[in-house]
Amino acid sequence: KISKAIQQRRNILFEGAQGTLLDLDHGTYPYVTSSNPVAGGACVGTGVGPTMIDRVIGVAKAYTTRVGEGPFPTELHGEVGELLCDRGAEFGTTTGRKRRCGWFDAVIGRYAVRINGLDCLAITKLDVLDELEEISVCVAYEIDGVTCHDFPSSSRRFARCRPIYKTVRGWQQPTGDCRNLEDLPRLALDYLKFLAELMEVPIAIVSLGPSREQTIIVEDPIHGPKRALLHANGTPV
Repeated sequence: KISKAIQQRRNILFEGAQGTLLDLDHGTYPYVTSSNPVAGGACVGTGVGPTMIDRVIGVAKAYTTRVGEGPFPTELHGEVGELLCDRGAEFGTTTGRKRRCGWFDAVIGRYAVRINGLDCLAITKLDVLDELEEISVCVAYEIDGVTCHDFPSSSRRFARCRPIYKTVRGWQQPTGDCRNLEDLPRLALDYLKFLAELMEVPIAIVSLGPSREQTIIVEDPIHGPKRALLHANGTPV
């Protein structure tokens, strides 16, 4: 059926689960799953050749979460971590297990962009941050006294990482009723722009809650350019 749909030039969307750091080959082994949640896993799991994939859309929360064990440099253990967990309803869908919560980690983000060949991003749960006076973003790591902007090559090295933060002002306004990008508080827009700059990929979708109406489409996530094949000035490689 998939092959026929491709021949008929129909749009096909493959949706992955879990996350890049849980990937068997590219994740934080041994704290991984038994499969490949990265974008390449869509080809392996469906039998569709890689040349058939037109675009890859990454999905990331406006903060970071992790289920179970494993290194988590930006994990928050205090009041802010509890707030993120409560407002974000961060409990496992099947097990009900509480997720670990922390600040957005742009080092992991850039790694995910590269491993998955992302063309654009969907940032979800921005509304969870609405009440915060300040918001921190991990922009680099300190490993044994050395600043590192790239994701470590081993889990042991990753476990020694200490986050280097840049802190920005929170908007402290509800965003759940915003329906257009222009409706968002200026500081919320600044936060999104900051994430896009750090990740080096545009944000095409912003989600402000669980309902369809709380999703803002910034640019067409399906039919836009294949950004991995563009120079920085937008011309083809």
